[in-house]
Amino acid sequence: MEMTGGLAVILGGIGMFLFGMKIMTEALREAAGARLRQLLARFTTTPLAGVLTGTAATAVVQSSSATTVMTIGFVGAGLLTFPQALGVIYGANIGTTVTGWIVTLLGFKLQLGSVALPALFGASLLTLLAQGGWARTGRVAAGLCLLFIGLDMMQTGAAGFGAWLTPQTLPQGGVWGDLQLMLLGLAVTVVMQSSSAAMAVALVLLGAGGISFEQAAAMVIGMNLGTTITAVLASLGGSVTMRQTALANVLFNLGTAILAYPLLVFTGTVLTQVADRVGETTALVLFHTGFNVVGALIFLPFTARFALWVEKVVPERPDGALAGGLVADLDPALLKDEGAAMDAAQAAFGRVARHVFSALGRALAPVPDMRGLATIEEVARPALIEIEHYITRINLPEGKPAERDRYAALLHQTDHLARLLKRLERRSMVAVLLDDPGLSRLSRALGATLRRAADPARDGLEAARLARLSDRIEARTRRHRRATLLHEHVGLISVAEMFDRTDAMRWLRRVAEHAARIAHYSATVPGIKAAAPVAPGPRD
Repeated sequence: MEMTGGLAVILGGIGMFLFGMKIMTEALREAAGARLRQLLARFTTTPLAGVLTGTAATAVVQSSSATTVMTIGFVGAGLLTFPQALGVIYGANIGTTVTGWIVTLLGFKLQLGSVALPALFGASLLTLLAQGGWARTGRVAAGLCLLFIGLDMMQTGAAGFGAWLTPQTLPQGGVWGDLQLMLLGLAVTVVMQSSSAAMAVALVLLGAGGISFEQAAAMVIGMNLGTTITAVLASLGGSVTMRQTALANVLFNLGTAILAYPLLVFTGTVLTQVADRVGETTALVLFHTGFNVVGALIFLPFTARFALWVEKVVPERPDGALAGGLVADLDPALLKDEGAAMDAAQAAFGRVARHVFSALGRALAPVPDMRGLATIEEVARPALIEIEHYITRINLPEGKPAERDRYAALLHQTDHLARLLKRLERRSMVAVLLDDPGLSRLSRALGATLRRAADPARDGLEAARLARLSDRIEARTRRHRRATLLHEHVGLISVAEMFDRTDAMRWLRRVAEHAARIAHYSATVPGIKAAAPVAPGPRD
């Protein structure tokens, strides 16, 4: 009966720990998300810098998966290369070991479980009564309190297992015994979906004498590998970038595990001496951090080759010219992070806009090519519908005006592109414009600017140039409209020709305005920067 009660307390403690981690991680990500994204994008210039920023970001938000989601969004948006992203993944594996240090130094050494109970009351009041940043602070504190209370419960429950769970109960000795322990650690992590909680359980059992240091170390190697299963499951049916990242994460952790086991075998005596000096729980966390650092240092020199190999195993889809290829990076997994989701949506929108600009630009070329415009309906419109659907699923937390500005800019872009696509249904206007001596030069200038804006090597969508050209077209078409009416009045052109020309002028003016607005709103959200105040759109 005592054993059953102890098991119930342990399970309750694990549940409390997991719930506390979830609350704390979400609040930390909301509070520091934009700054961390700026940190990742600004300083991840090399794989080594990626390791450092990935470690720091994961240590702050206490979630390697949150860091990985941000990174995948950056790669999909073109802000990071895949080798740079691999550095972040290495660092995220190091940063996730910080939870073990929190558990050991604060939970075990300082015994904060009893202090956490009254602190939870204050944190709950702050969460319920405050708003914005103060409410997030309350949630972080509440999550931390639940974490320590859960840890205290696990320790209490483990104390009743003394007669049942001993080092002799579990496999021990030899390669086969160590492999069984690694598989046990992997299974525990997969069930809990959290390597931090699994590590906490191992630390509790080690502190209670239920397992030996060598057994705990072998289990930790398996836990380190088990944490990749979540990413693998999330990547199924996801984007190419997501699947490449999941595969790279599995291979890195597998390689780290292969390196960690010889480290455990050949330095076992040294680790035991360290455990005698600093304590077994501290030595276990040190071992966990240590082999992840060693793994990152070994993988770093080969990151470029590693990235090429992963990209060959999981290649890009060959349908880049189709609607599916234009929006391939709209991964549902990125919706966990509103910033990463908006990065992906902006990148997809940029590809669709460039496709449309290129098609219209070729149609308005000195030698018109109408083939691109003929594919707009079957390529660009379905892609835009996908983007609009994805944007509606992005959930914006309260108290983030910069993110709301980015979101508003995305909505404006999709609205203007939808209107532009509607205008492009009247492709007959192109011939009228190019045949009109007074408008053909401006039309070809617009076509040349659109072709430049469609070049992915250029920064942005030529916002300033399109804005100036739109103003010129506005002024010129107003003057030309009066001249056209006068020509009809004196009999130089027919009434039908007059209507064709005035319709074409209106069409050109609206097309130029929509293109300029798309470029403007795209320029207000370059990557991770907050959107600037947006200007009003064209009149319809």
